Amino acid sequence: MMRSCLLALVMISVVSTTTMAHSGPPFPIVTSEARGPYAISIWTDPDATNNGVAAGQFWVTIEPSDKSRTTPPGTHATVTVRPLDDTPPAGPRAPESSLTAMGTPVRDDVTNQFATVVLDHEGPFAVHVAVDGPLGQASIESRVDATYDLRPAPYMVVLYLVPFVVAGSLWTRLLIRRRAAARAPSGRVQP
Repeated sequence: MMRSCLLALVMISVVSTTTMAHSGPPFPIVTSEARGPYAISIWTDPDATNNGVAAGQFWVTIEPSDKSRTTPPGTHATVTVRPLDDTPPAGPRAPESSLTAMGTPVRDDVTNQFATVVLDHEGPFAVHVAVDGPLGQASIESRVDATYDLRPAPYMVVLYLVPFVVAGSLWTRLLIRRRAAARAPSGRVQP
């Protein structure tokens, strides 16, 4: 019984560490803005980090302004961010190259591109997306407020689940004992 409880705790901690990659859904900062030959949308999950990890995620949707056309291969987006405030970062300052990222097609679809950049502190950031391709060039500006990920640490999730696992294991033991007692022949003599 104890082995199964321990196994359940280990499995929960492993699952919680792999699913903790995202604190909330991405949200749009630009929706179908017509810029030159393109209609551009930008969705973001602006997680700030102070250890140099690129956690600022951007999804760029590039569609032709003319709905009768498709986005041709060779179209690519470049995402550039820069801080809008004078707040010093909590850790080392991100190198300039990490503030710019080329979009990579999602599932080989040039219409949807993904890029990650380092947002090295909380606060407002200017977002610049440049699109270049066979239809021409376009760019769009926006703004986003980066925040640190506020999810609990994986070990805290396990700690929160311990009372439920203990209660479940005690309840299971009780049910097993009741079932065993019901199956066991009673020592009483029937008159």
